[in-house]
Amino acid sequence: MNRSNNNPRARAIAFYLPQYYPIAENDAFWGPGFTEWINVVKAHPLFRGHRQPHLPRDLGFYDLRVPEVREQQAKLAHDAGIEGFCYWHYWFGNGKRVLDRVFSEVVETGRPVFSFCLGWANESWTGRWHGLDSNVILEQTYPGIQDYILHFEALLPAFKDPRYIEVKNRKLFVIYRPELVPDLDVFLDCWNTLAKENGINGFFFISADTFHDHRKHPAIDGVIPRHIEKMIARLPRPMSREWLRNLVWRLRASSFWVPTIVGAVPLSCQYSNFIVEWTGKNLEEDVYPCVYPNWDNTPRCKAKGSVLLNSTPDLFGKMVAAELRKIANRPLDQRLIFIKSWNEWAEGNYLEPDQQYGNQYLDVLKKLLFGDDTI
Repeated sequence: MNRSNNNPRARAIAFYLPQYYPIAENDAFWGPGFTEWINVVKAHPLFRGHRQPHLPRDLGFYDLRVPEVREQQAKLAHDAGIEGFCYWHYWFGNGKRVLDRVFSEVVETGRPVFSFCLGWANESWTGRWHGLDSNVILEQTYPGIQDYILHFEALLPAFKDPRYIEVKNRKLFVIYRPELVPDLDVFLDCWNTLAKENGINGFFFISADTFHDHRKHPAIDGVIPRHIEKMIARLPRPMSREWLRNLVWRLRASSFWVPTIVGAVPLSCQYSNFIVEWTGKNLEEDVYPCVYPNWDNTPRCKAKGSVLLNSTPDLFGKMVAAELRKIANRPLDQRLIFIKSWNEWAEGNYLEPDQQYGNQYLDVLKKLLFGDDTI
């Protein structure tokens, strides 16, 4: 895929969720045929002004086992100026992998011809997304160095693939929660050693981290902020009278006579307020910006979720423009901007065309990445 303009202002990388095809573990816990689309289509408004469901347009309710879908996704992303996808990768220890079919086929077939890297989603799968905190679906474990070697070897074909994204001539690898790895120094040293033994210059490790704990270990090269829900919790929201009106609205809409009062209305704030707060601080040199097209995880969490209200393509453009300005003076190789995410539909957090705005979010992103800073 060749662009007419090969000089984007930054290297845009979009996180990519593979959970759009059935797997045995989800079938056993949620029921046969479960995918993220189940959550998406069941969503409904929980208060006045709450827009649900969010539904796809161009790609429909796709199944990621279909190669043509993956080609269409890559073309949409490429045409918008995105350099590649960061595929979420699940390795639970002792060789246990799930949702690996999509990425494995991308590597094995060489298609789509679109850059990629990996993000290790290293936490246990629980029912947290659905308010079932105590229910463990799959437990994340860290058996030790032999498992780290097995993990590396399983991914070696991907690391050697010419499409794999590099920063400072090293393989970009995102660790979702490095603070959970009990012997993080062993893991990082092990992988860097194995890389060099296999003709790879090493890894550029980035943490998708809330509290910047990455600075406790010198081999973590950077951080992507991910504290959106905490920010929503502290940002201005409707006064208590408005909260009560929303609660009354929900009572009237409910099929139950007396639903639970506490937590009946999810936390919410205006997207416009969020972007002012999110973009209001300068970035330290090893912090890489992450932009959110939108956010509404109530399809997963129901009333325990959180919502950004009234996101629009133009407001998203303001967020992207502000973050691009912060990294404008960095070397292009390190001028990374992450998009959270390409297709998290059950978080209301996606760039794929939807039935409300079509391609407008992608169009705004393309406009900004290729030089026009006016929104």
